[in-house]
Amino acid sequence: MNGNGVKAYWPRREQKAILDRAFELVQGVPYQVSARWLFYALLQEGTYPDKESYKGKLLPLLAKARKCFYKDWRPDTLSDDTREAIIRGDGFLDEIGWLEAVGQAECRLDKWVNQKFYVELWFEAKAMRGQFEHYTDHITLRPFGGDPSIPYKWAIAKELEQASEDYEIPIIIIYFGDLDPKGLTIPESAVRDIRDWCKVGFEFIRGGLNPGDEVRYSIMENPEKPGTYQWEALSDEVAGEVITREINRFISQGSFSETEQAEQDITESFQERWQRFITGG
Repeated sequence: MNGNGVKAYWPRREQKAILDRAFELVQGVPYQVSARWLFYALLQEGTYPDKESYKGKLLPLLAKARKCFYKDWRPDTLSDDTREAIIRGDGFLDEIGWLEAVGQAECRLDKWVNQKFYVELWFEAKAMRGQFEHYTDHITLRPFGGDPSIPYKWAIAKELEQASEDYEIPIIIIYFGDLDPKGLTIPESAVRDIRDWCKVGFEFIRGGLNPGDEVRYSIMENPEKPGTYQWEALSDEVAGEVITREINRFISQGSFSETEQAEQDITESFQERWQRFITGG
């Protein structure tokens, strides 16, 4: 038994090497990644020969390492984008606790009021959600994960209408996906439906991967489908540069910063006045 009360796990030499390299990759980016992201990173390095190794080899290995707390592996080392607990029945223990919590409230101001464009990022790979969250702030992100459902597309159309009504500025959609036939057709089909259902216009821009990016960024082709390339094959550094470059074409980061500073000033003033209120000062 180890210090966590579970039976110690001793992987074979080959498995140990894979787990050690996998943990290096996990620690190499500043956000939590999924098992699928990790697999593509290992696939690009040649650790595994094909996609079939994901469910047959890597997932069981990661599950064992996390459940048994092998080295620094923990059950929460990797993200789970498919399951989320629904917490109910909680609350404050008494009135004082509630009053103190109210005093910790932070002001939130709309970040798009002073922008020239309203921008959203849509992307194909749900496994890369953490990456897009890390490299962007205040921007609505919409993972597609394959062909989006009809309700999903309908909701997007209605939410874009609301954004147009709220801000009265042009809407820009920047899409990121794989460079393969499906990766090129999925957004075209989805956008066609969304345009049909949306009462306002919007500009749709494909930020990547685009033809030529495979040469520009030296992307390794998908070994299962020669001549095709996946977004996950980009190094994290290059992916961050591409995402940042595309959004900065339309967004003023200075405007975001000014709004954040205003939020901080209002929050500090409110919390000071609230503290005086509940203490009778």
